[in-house]
Amino acid sequence: MVRPARSEDGHQRPDPDPFNDRDHRAFASAVWSVPSYLLSGMAVYGGLGWLLDRWLGLSVFFPIGILVGLGLAIYLVYLRIGR
Repeated sequence: MVRPARSEDGHQRPDPDPFNDRDHRAFASAVWSVPSYLLSGMAVYGGLGWLLDRWLGLSVFFPIGILVGLGLAIYLVYLRIGR
């Protein structure tokens, strides 16, 4: 049976794990934030476009709102993660 290495004072030394828990949490946060930014951007600006369409009696602002929301979300993802 192999025992873990101990330092001079008898305490167990931490494993030199290159993939520590903090890195995993940061990566998972980044992975989940990308689709949430994209979906929320399209939902918010698409919703504003839908409201403008209903108010003005047109049908052009809904797709424009979705595209603007998608573009702004991609820009936000670039600012937060891409740099």
